[in-house]
Amino acid sequence: GATSPRNHDPEGASRPFDADRQGFVMGEGCAVLVVEELEHARRRGARVYCEVTGYGSHSNAYHMTGLHPEGREMSRAIDEAMAQARINPEDIGYINAHGSGTKQNDVHETGAVKRSLKQHAYRVPISSIKSMIGHSLGAIGALEMAACALVIDRDVVPPTANLTTKDPECDLDYTPRIAREAHVDHVLSVA
Repeated sequence: GATSPRNHDPEGASRPFDADRQGFVMGEGCAVLVVEELEHARRRGARVYCEVTGYGSHSNAYHMTGLHPEGREMSRAIDEAMAQARINPEDIGYINAHGSGTKQNDVHETGAVKRSLKQHAYRVPISSIKSMIGHSLGAIGALEMAACALVIDRDVVPPTANLTTKDPECDLDYTPRIAREAHVDHVLSVA
């Protein structure tokens, strides 16, 4: 199923990458971002939290609502974003995972990250803020972008809350339960 039957239990409802995950939890929220040319922001004396240096977007026709477990199209989007940003996998210091908490998505995303980042996929910290705020659908992209900017600004990687039992198919470092300090220059957001 898509949505979790645990919605009555805020501390355990949203469990991205956990072996016991049962779907996503609806969330609410919004973020407002000012996106402008870097030089314009500097001229007006704005505080710059981060710079968007690349992006990628792909989809598939594998199934109307299903995802191919290998994550090929998501991997192509990651590769495209890294190429535009002119960075290598080893330059990425944190990955903001889509991490919806569905069985399909979490395995799909794990496969895509491994395909694109190769061995670095096992070293880079990854987390899903949806574990703490739920999935706000249309607003989640802006919320995740704000979270990524704060990771760079504050050198703190947020945790994947409620991750207590790792799914063997999701075998990367999903920053379980506790935030960690880390200097991060480049963030990859898989949204």
